[in-house]
Amino acid sequence: MLINRVIERIKAHSDISKMGMIATHLGLVRSTSLKGPVVKAMEVEFDPAVVARIADDTKKMPGIIEVVIEYNPGRLAVGEEVMAVGVGGDTREHVFPALIEAVDRLKKEATKKREIFQNDLAGRWIKSSVLSFK
Repeated sequence: MLINRVIERIKAHSDISKMGMIATHLGLVRSTSLKGPVVKAMEVEFDPAVVARIADDTKKMPGIIEVVIEYNPGRLAVGEEVMAVGVGGDTREHVFPALIEAVDRLKKEATKKREIFQNDLAGRWIKSSVLSFK
């Protein structure tokens, strides 16, 4: 399970004694698209360099001690884990906004996904505004 690894990696940080909390996000494949159709599966790609940059940027935010991001690329069935993000820091006033910003940026800048609908085996790619894969 991605989320368990994320939490364990954060708890292993040398500055764990300075952390007052860990907040996490676990993204799953839904059975319906935000636009309504039934989703059979999803293919997702991640740009590792962009993921690393987002983690580094998030670590520079006030009160943030550690950021861990794990992802599960490839074809995923409904209910499977897509991405887990954990942010460890001093207080919730710092940690929650950092987690939200990291997740939002990951979805916009570091991922490309293709939803495969029940009656459409070819699927369609959901275009990212920033990311271009080679």
